[in-house]
Amino acid sequence: FSLTPRERGVVQLVAEGHSNKQVANVLNIGIKTVETHRAAVMRKLNMSSTASLVRYAVRNRLVEP
Repeated sequence: FSLTPRERGVVQLVAEGHSNKQVANVLNIGIKTVETHRAAVMRKLNMSSTASLVRYAVRNRLVEP
């Protein structure tokens, strides 16, 4: 599996602590689109929590620890 550049961007912003609404504003996309990307990432990575998504982002250097 691999994440699309947009999915990586969403993961990065979520891991930095942004809400779905803030992510949508930063990326200039709809909130529903952010939710769709988050759901796709969590499905691809077999994750069930935002915390595990943040751990993934840190481990894969999408964000600074």
